[in-house]
Amino acid sequence: MGQRDEMQITGIDALEVLDSRGNPTVRVFLQAGHGGAGGGARHGVRVSATVPSGASTGEYEAVELRDGDRKRYGGRGVQEAVSHVRGELRNALVGVDVRDQRRIDRMMIELDGTANKERLGANAILGVSMAVAKAGAVMSNLPLYAYLGGVGATRMPVPCMNILNGGVHADNSVDFQEFMIVPVGAACYSEGLRWNVEVFHVLKSILKERGLATSVGDEGGFAPNLKSNEEALELIVEAIEKAGYKAGEQIALAVDSAATSFAMPQEEGQYVMKWSGGGVKDREGMMSVYERLLDEFPIVLWEDPFGEHDWEGFRLFTERFGDRIEVVGDDNFVTNVQFIERGIAEKTANAALIKLNQIGTVTETIAAVKKCRQAGWRYFLSHRSGETEDTFLADFTVAMDGGHLKSGSACRSERIAKYNRLLEIERQLGKDGSYYWG
Repeated sequence: MGQRDEMQITGIDALEVLDSRGNPTVRVFLQAGHGGAGGGARHGVRVSATVPSGASTGEYEAVELRDGDRKRYGGRGVQEAVSHVRGELRNALVGVDVRDQRRIDRMMIELDGTANKERLGANAILGVSMAVAKAGAVMSNLPLYAYLGGVGATRMPVPCMNILNGGVHADNSVDFQEFMIVPVGAACYSEGLRWNVEVFHVLKSILKERGLATSVGDEGGFAPNLKSNEEALELIVEAIEKAGYKAGEQIALAVDSAATSFAMPQEEGQYVMKWSGGGVKDREGMMSVYERLLDEFPIVLWEDPFGEHDWEGFRLFTERFGDRIEVVGDDNFVTNVQFIERGIAEKTANAALIKLNQIGTVTETIAAVKKCRQAGWRYFLSHRSGETEDTFLADFTVAMDGGHLKSGSACRSERIAKYNRLLEIERQLGKDGSYYWG
């Protein structure tokens, strides 16, 4: 039997499991080896992949297929998506060479037949796509980051750690969704991770001392009730300095406004800052808020400063601040080449957030990364708020040479799993690895 036969997909199965918020998601099991569909004991490898889910989602994201049966998980079950994996997707893909990622992803897109994967479900399709990549790596005797990224996949990401949550990721009085620390001055990934973790624990002690809550949000960051977004940044800077580091020089800040969550749906360019400043603000009012914070704090990255439909707000923000910081589009780009192309043409950002489940296949996610590279943009690899213990994202970040990653805080095992996998990768790379911001 030829080498190509030895790489065939020989079986696909799926299971409804739970994500980090206790909501159902799809786990795919894939077998590959030689012997085709009836290979039985001759299967070479068996891998699994589990799909994450977002709470703060863009309107044009690929569609997670949910059952809608209110008697099960409040309608959030994924049994139909699981059945599509076990049925149509399995029937179409068994016998196909597991190394042919582009062909397999294209087959699934065409089989689904919709623009946003709503028929079979992006959760079903992505689970298979991730499992295919994992199996291809194992059967090629390569770590996943090297299989997807080639010999040039040697750059470790700067961990942008979300240590304080607000917005839809927490039930507190903070408008902005994520406040991150960025160890720009560390010598290597493991040192940067250590710095972040130390600051995280110091911040916890500061919150305790002030009688503030140390409970955490969906992504593991603390979620205290604060007077303003400014107070959140002040507390983090205090924690950085009490941990023994220089704010800005060694550890910088990053913010995700997730402004779609407080944009007025019927009034373009209008926003309601419920907690900080209060009342309705137009684009220029928001711009003034951002400028004040950028002048006062060592912020190097700002994600979603305006709502997903407010392309003009994004353009003005990038025009004013894009030479100072990384301006990241998330809800407006949704890891989709079409929207990223528009952003490039209209100069509405200088970076895109990259999330696998926003678009639904490994191939399309890689295409989004390539589009950013071609334009000279940066790209920011990201987890979702509803995560799993799957470490695919860690390898994918190194494979894509993105240089920075957000994977949540220094608690919650579904976040730590990614950080720990990156520690393993750093050790594997040894002296070949690199680490730098920019």
